[in-house]
Amino acid sequence: MFEPLFKRWPTEEVPVGSVTNGVHMPSWDSEFADYTWSQACGKDRWKGDLKTIEQDIYIASDKTLWQLRNHSRSKLVDFTRKRFEQQLRVSGQQQEMIAIAKHIFDPDVLTLGFARRFVPYKRPDLLLHDEQRLIRILTNHEQPVQLVIAGKSPPFDEAGKSLIRQWVQFIQKNNLYQYVVFLSDYDMSLSAQLVQGVDVWLNTPRRPWEACGTSGMKVLVNGGLNLSELDGWWAEAYTPEVGWALGDGKEHGDDPAWDSAEADALYNLLEKQVVPEFYARDENGTPVRWIERMRKSMATLTPQFSANRTVREYTEHYYLPAAENYLKRAAGKGTVGERIINTRHQLADHWESIKFGEIQNEALKDGYAFHVSIGLDIINRDSVVVELYADGINGEAIDKIKLQPDTGENSGGETIYRAQVKTKRPPSEFTVRVIPNYENVSVPLEDNHILWQH
Repeated sequence: MFEPLFKRWPTEEVPVGSVTNGVHMPSWDSEFADYTWSQACGKDRWKGDLKTIEQDIYIASDKTLWQLRNHSRSKLVDFTRKRFEQQLRVSGQQQEMIAIAKHIFDPDVLTLGFARRFVPYKRPDLLLHDEQRLIRILTNHEQPVQLVIAGKSPPFDEAGKSLIRQWVQFIQKNNLYQYVVFLSDYDMSLSAQLVQGVDVWLNTPRRPWEACGTSGMKVLVNGGLNLSELDGWWAEAYTPEVGWALGDGKEHGDDPAWDSAEADALYNLLEKQVVPEFYARDENGTPVRWIERMRKSMATLTPQFSANRTVREYTEHYYLPAAENYLKRAAGKGTVGERIINTRHQLADHWESIKFGEIQNEALKDGYAFHVSIGLDIINRDSVVVELYADGINGEAIDKIKLQPDTGENSGGETIYRAQVKTKRPPSEFTVRVIPNYENVSVPLEDNHILWQH
């Protein structure tokens, strides 16, 4: 993405890092989830470094975790009934329809959630690819499923509005109010209810358009599981022990055939894994495999995708080094900063005058001795570094070997640079380059000059 800003630099050296988002867990956990975590990990669990959370959550029994799920699901069912009833009243529905709202959903049924902006790339219609198959999944007498949907489309996005209409019409046409509800006026309050109550959070974006997927992170602290496309945070988080994944991690554009294939994969996951696992109970009525997956998700993913980790990573990797560099440059009334500016101007004015001589190599027992003459014009050789460079092969890191200058200059005003390299690679795979190197400047972030030997 950022290669155009650093022309002629290898992709691996583009100085743009990343910090994966995290969510503020205390803002999204339910009261019962907070109680469960407090019993296992202590009330101050989010104020520390989170190192013991993974092992501490194993203190909670299977019975306790299953109580968390049952309580959370039951609360969501009550909320959904009241919210849907209010929604019907506001829209002027008949009394018979309003009466139905009081009895929709079942607190003992597997509950899926899907809530986000309704835009085409998020593919909120993926579950509707085969309506009859979806109906069979929802209305299975022995292992039923219920689905709460919420979302908005941008005000002038007719495609998004059409996606919402598809769901509303699907529910009405098939009289599925007992199994599917679309809740309007999606906001933070509604989002909190959903992420606290659902058993499984669905996410079906078209890769690579998922910005991050923080809604899926919010279910973690509440014991919810994720079934998501391998994109955004889930591409980092997913393992088979913590949830379910869609896709192959590759990009397929807007190919309708791929959408069809992923819809089929989604149905298969629900039919063969998610639903059976939820309803597979031991003699105590506990879904042991489900609780194992739930506990693993809570233990490993909740601390990893919390704001605690995010802020700490920003601080340690970026803010503190930046602050340290600032103090160094501000010392002595900014003398270091002044030298940096002067050196940068000198390099900019004379960079194109750098001249390469011929690179030569001599075979050694286990590698080569390289040397090359370089004319730096008036550039101070302490302001640059000369390197041998070779691209990484077979997924390995790139090779960079610093060449050392001889003392003095040759008759042509050039400096000889030498290095001995232990390698099995042929010398033709190495080239010489000159890059800035002064005052601890971050290269190429602060100075992106680079010159390659032709």
